[in-house]
Amino acid sequence: MHRILDEAPLCHVGYVIDGNPYVTPTLHWRVGDRVYWHGSSASRFLRKALGTQVCITCSFMDGYVLSRSAFFHSARYRSAMVFGKAQMVEGDDHKMEALHDFIENLFPGRWDSLRPMQPQELKATTILYVDIEEATAKVREGFPNDPDDAQHPVWAGAIPIVQKTVEPVNAPDLIPGLEVPDYVAALVRSGGLRTPPRAE
Repeated sequence: MHRILDEAPLCHVGYVIDGNPYVTPTLHWRVGDRVYWHGSSASRFLRKALGTQVCITCSFMDGYVLSRSAFFHSARYRSAMVFGKAQMVEGDDHKMEALHDFIENLFPGRWDSLRPMQPQELKATTILYVDIEEATAKVREGFPNDPDDAQHPVWAGAIPIVQKTVEPVNAPDLIPGLEVPDYVAALVRSGGLRTPPRAE
């Protein structure tokens, strides 16, 4: 479950607000058994979610599985679902620490090169978290589970799906001469969605 949460940069947070269900996509990060996400301080969802039970899900579609009957068609996938009470990170120092973890979790080494956060930016940002109370992970791999149909003359197998990073593109107004940082190059080389951990 931790591995899926860590590998997926995007999650969906489900709330019930005033009796109505809402699901919002957002970037997230995990520290131990605590999952964080952030958004605008003006967000009605974040304000209303505070103190309520929420459900956070991450998922990867890893491929289609084609069997010899419609009934056994399936998918290769990985998913994680966690439940907990939404709580707010209080105080500028704690918010700064959480945002540091957010950036460093995605791009280790980037935080110290950034322009410092401004007070108005911290004020405009709300950070929520849940301490994981319950969680479940589901993984489906492999091929069609239809051995009784193995002699039926139709193609069966899997079509893998890969989500990956590709070559970075400079911002149009980038200062001339600035090179792609090593941590960005490492992410592209890995083909993953998060920068691989540094070697010990």
